[in-house]
Parts: sequence; C-alpha cells; structure tokens
Amino acid sequence: MKPDPIELELFRHLLVSIAEEMGAVLRKTSYSANIKERRDYSCALYDAAGETVAMGDHMPVHLGAMPLSVRHAMQAFDLKPGDVAIVNDPFRGGTHLPDITAVSGVFVRGDRRPSFYVANRAHHADVGGMSPGSMPLAREIFQEGIRIPPILLVRGGEFDRPLLDLILANVRTPEEREGDLLAQCMAIQRGEQRLLELVAKHGMPKIRRNMTALQDYSERMMRAAIQRLPAGTYRFEDALDNDGISDRPVKIAAAVTIRGDQAVIDFSGSDPQVEGSVNANFAVVVSATAYVFRCLVREDIPYTAGILRPLEVIAPDGSVVSARPPAAMAAGNVETSQRITDVVLGALAQAAPELIPAASSGTMNNLTFGGWDRIRNRPFAYYETIAGGMGASSVADGPSATHTHMTNSWNTPVEAFEHQYPLRIRGYRIRSGSGGKGRHTGGDGIIREFEFLAPAQVTILADRRLRGPYGLAGGQAGATGRSVLVHGKRATTLPGKTRFEVEAGDVLRIESPGGGGYGPPA
Repeated sequence: MKPDPIELELFRHLLVSIAEEMGAVLRKTSYSANIKERRDYSCALYDAAGETVAMGDHMPVHLGAMPLSVRHAMQAFDLKPGDVAIVNDPFRGGTHLPDITAVSGVFVRGDRRPSFYVANRAHHADVGGMSPGSMPLAREIFQEGIRIPPILLVRGGEFDRPLLDLILANVRTPEEREGDLLAQCMAIQRGEQRLLELVAKHGMPKIRRNMTALQDYSERMMRAAIQRLPAGTYRFEDALDNDGISDRPVKIAAAVTIRGDQAVIDFSGSDPQVEGSVNANFAVVVSATAYVFRCLVREDIPYTAGILRPLEVIAPDGSVVSARPPAAMAAGNVETSQRITDVVLGALAQAAPELIPAASSGTMNNLTFGGWDRIRNRPFAYYETIAGGMGASSVADGPSATHTHMTNSWNTPVEAFEHQYPLRIRGYRIRSGSGGKGRHTGGDGIIREFEFLAPAQVTILADRRLRGPYGLAGGQAGATGRSVLVHGKRATTLPGKTRFEVEAGDVLRIESPGGGGYGPPA
C-alpha cells in the first residue's frame, strides 16, 4: 500500500522528536560539562531488526556508527524488559573508549521480543587509561582506558551495582562518570516511555508501516541523488600529519565509483594500521561515508537505515580505516573520521564540483587535561574539541569558528568552564585571516587560550599542523593550526599530537586551522 505522504511526514517528526527529547533528558540530567554544555552525545531509535528509523540532530560520527553497537548488544543478549546494555569496545561496535553507548529494547505488551530499540552514545570526559581525559598518545588500546564489551548495566530495572563499582574504580572522576551513566539510562527510559505512548495512540501496524516507509523514502532520495552524478570512478587521497608516535604521514585514499543509483566507496589504497592512536574501525568509516552522501541530498530527508542501502563501503581489514586489535583507537573517531570525510568529498568534487565545498579545518583539536583541584579539593578531568573554519563553496565564503562535518558539538561557555575547573580562559577569538583565499574565502579558525591555575597533565590530539585544508577549483589552502605553551617568558610551539605537564600560571594557546578557499583569488 502506498504511504500517505502527510501521515508519513507526521510520523517522521514524531519519531525524531522522541530522539530529541531523549537528548534533552540526557543533557539536563548529566554531570559533566562535556555532555551538559558541549552536547557531546547522540540519541536514536531503531526498529525490531535494529535498523535506524530516527536520529536526533546530534553528532554525525556517533549516529552513523551506533547501529553496529545496537547489533552487538542484540547478538550478546536476549534483552528483557528493563535491561540496559552498555558498550564502548571499538572492536564490538564502539568508536573509541570515551564514547559509551547504552542500548535497550522496548517491549509492547504481549510481545516476548523487543518491538523497538533505543540507544544513546555519550562521550565521557575520562574512562581511565594512561592520561587524564582518556585520549592519550597510546600504542595499544589497553593504555586508553577501561574497555567494555556489551554488558548489562541494568537488569530488569535494577542496576548491577558491583559492575558499576568496577567501572567507577577504573576512572579518575567516579562521581561524574556515575552521574553521566545514570543520565544515559534516564534518557533510555524517556525514549521507551514515548514510544509506548505512540503505540497506545496509533497502534503497532501503523507505526511499523510508517517506519518501513521512512526507510524506503530515504533510500529513494539517496538513490536519486547518486543517479544525478556522472558515472565513473573518482579518486582522491589526503593524509594525517602523523600518528603521534612517528613523523610519517598517514595516507587515507578513496576510490568512489558511481554506477547508476549506487556507489562503491573503496578505501583499499589507505595505509596499514599504525602504532599510534589514529586507527579507525569500520563503524567510523561507514559513519563518515554515510554523512558525506547524505549531504548530497538537498532536501531535508529522514536519516534512516535506507540511506546506506545504495552504498557499498570497502575498508580492508588491518588498514588504518579498519584496524585489528589491539590497535590504539582514541584519535580514529575524532581525527581520522575528519580526514575520511575530506577524502570522500575530494573524490566527489571531481564528479560534482558545484556541490562540494573546499576542505574544512579537518581536525577537532582534541584537548584533554586533568589533575587535582586544590580549591575544590577534588580530582578533575576535562575534554574539549575546538572549532575551526569551514571550507568555501562555489556560492559562498566558508563560515568561521564553527564545528564541521563529523563533529556537531558546542563549545563550553567561559562562565561554565571557569566555574567547574581550576583554569581561566585568557582569550577566545576568531583567528582572522586563517581562511584560504579564493573567489570565495574559507572560514577563519579560532584562537583559544587557557591559563592553568593548578598543575595538570595535558594531552593534545590535533592535525592539520603541517598541511592546511585543501582549496578547490584554484582556491588556496587554509592556514595550518598551531599549539603554543607559554611558561613564564618562554613560548614553545608544540607538536600536533603531544602530552606534557603544566604548572600553575602556564598558558596554552590553540590556534585552529581555517577552511580552504574556492576558486582562484581575484
């Protein structure tokens, strides 16, 4: 039966509103600034087969990868009412260890198996490991933090307290971690409540029919967008500066083949997995690829499992885009995902130059630090990503000072930051002139200066320090990023990926890259 378009649009917004409300509950009940202020979380709904039916307007790198976490939870457990499984293992559906995913089945009365699944993923500011913030310069995943395979944190509505205590014993800020995990479970409950209300009002047959129709509609729209591209194979490659252990660049290469209304995206030319933590897993590659192709669709379509149906992603096992255990993975989710996006966009720019912008900043400028807060008499651990410039397009300059592509987080407001941590923000401004020149100029990056009021251990995982984001159609590259540590009167330029210790009074200045320009400068 052909779906009623008005009813379909109604159900699309009903389902998305549930995912958005889950996000609101998670944000308002969480403890950490990373979730409450930066909104580093994502929520989504899945059908009985674990296929995506609705997502909140949250983090692209989370949302495209979460279905694999749901699938692993479904395989590991015969979920019962009131059960909540959690997982962060990158080799079992996770992305990197700080991202903990919570999954639960939703049972309609009389059913023995879940009629739906709800899930959320939140980045925890510390999950243990060798450095505060759990984004270290690691050589294997065991150094990055506690690794959680799919486990039941909640059974029949009751928390497994010994299990929770085990997790909290392995992190630096246990009170904050407990609060954030409880917030994830509260968001799960809200999603379940709203879905059951929807069933009570409309009935399962109508809901199932519209969920399937939404997935099919997304597929049709994606196929139509691909079919508008000229057939052929388009290749592009770019590189990460290094892996944080050696100075060798790490190549990411893609060959995008367009055949009718289908696309094959082959990453076989990418480097083998590396010693440092820039290794990504298959979930990250799928997430970044789906994001890029979703951007080809000009219409506001639902982000469902249907988007992936016309796409075939090839990522060789053992490569930097599909690493094997025990590879370190902390930066794969945040840095390599951005370069994968740049590479797929670069390939598609050959097929549709009028649709594709120049490269954006290409790094999340990941900053983590931690230590002991003498004023508040407690440990602290913090994680932040810093925005940059967006690439210019054929029709406009790139926006400045914005999170782009695989990140969709906010900044931590200065007032909230200084209230919670023994630091002061000395400067926060646009990095004027850092965007690449062109007919349309790339967006400018950011300068953010942190003054430490207590000793701390600091880790930076950033990229685009050696090669700026590429321009397109004759546009110039954006400025490279830079990190500078000021100790007394001495200023030291830091590597893009580095770990160091600071004293009270030290100032860290991070200058993020600008976006690439589009078209030859006038």
